[in-house]
Amino acid sequence: MEAERSVGIVETKYFTFAEPPNEMVLDSGKKLGPITLAYETYGELNEDKSNAILILHALTGDAHVAGYNSPDDRKPGWWDSMVGPGKAFDTTKYFVICSNIIGGCKGSTGPSSINPETGQPYALSFPIITVRDMVRAQKHLIDHLGIEKLLCVVGGSLGGIQVLQWVVTYPDVVRLAIPIATTAQLNSQAIAFDAVGRYAIMTDPNWNNGDYYSTGNVPAHGLATARMIGHITYMSDKSMHRKFGRERIGEPGSGFNIDFQVENYLNYRGDSFVKRFDANSYLYITKAMDYFDLAQDGGGSLQKALANVKARFLVVSFTSDWLFPPYQSKEIVSALRRNNKDVSYAEIKSDYGHDAFLLEVEALSRLISNFLQYAGYAEECADASVF
Repeated sequence: MEAERSVGIVETKYFTFAEPPNEMVLDSGKKLGPITLAYETYGELNEDKSNAILILHALTGDAHVAGYNSPDDRKPGWWDSMVGPGKAFDTTKYFVICSNIIGGCKGSTGPSSINPETGQPYALSFPIITVRDMVRAQKHLIDHLGIEKLLCVVGGSLGGIQVLQWVVTYPDVVRLAIPIATTAQLNSQAIAFDAVGRYAIMTDPNWNNGDYYSTGNVPAHGLATARMIGHITYMSDKSMHRKFGRERIGEPGSGFNIDFQVENYLNYRGDSFVKRFDANSYLYITKAMDYFDLAQDGGGSLQKALANVKARFLVVSFTSDWLFPPYQSKEIVSALRRNNKDVSYAEIKSDYGHDAFLLEVEALSRLISNFLQYAGYAEECADASVF
């Protein structure tokens, strides 16, 4: 049954744009180009190109949202439970797109990419980027695919942040928006966790001021520590207790070796992360998250920032998410309602913490399937000129 509902083998594609002298101008005022975006697509674009859904990934995600890149892959894409035939994002109905963000390290242009001016990796010469820059690059990809309007943009965590930026920057392009477990601005606690992670990387002796590509010695200890810190924020007290409790794997009095199962798990998470992610990308992406403040698009007012959006919204939060708590989603909902926008809100009871957007598959599938079906029906009944 699961094999029948899988998208199967998927090829990662690459789109390059902003070739000099037509580089993309970033929010910083600096120019970047050429830019390559890695992306994957699932399903078929219909004749009038009205069934496209853009899925936006979180901090350490990538373009591979579903299926397998080769028959030898041990694990499917990061949201495979949600994308495929008969799933929430039903690929027999929708044309699903997911791209790796700029600043990333999974095929899109980022600090580990080669700077054409030097022939060496950008490292810290890569310009500071913002979430708006990420979205602007994605818009180039959507244009390249010949899509004038997206049926839906959806994502959790940083993906949800991008959803919010999409509807504000390109209000005429997005019909439906589903920001999940996200925020309109990071609070000081979230910024603090990001700062500690960056500090761990930048104080690693192998970081070498970002130029570790030439030495072959990556700042593994710092990057693993950053991941361990981050992963703690993704879970909840209840989920950690249920998963680990106080289970011991060492003998009492064994000193400072790994004694508890939770320690072993975090070490595993850190070590495996080093094998798949670039330390400089972690610095750049977390800094972009810290800078994000949607209210700035409205002169300091979130309500004004959302005044011109045209999308219908489904905003989702989780009760145990202490990284982006439900009150932050409610602030988004409140601002939308003060603007008389069409918004539905769901707060899902879950013990999984922030990771719930990846794990509460049944509840999310039901919500999203119903929202897409209802909104699609309402769309057919509405005057197309609204959009």
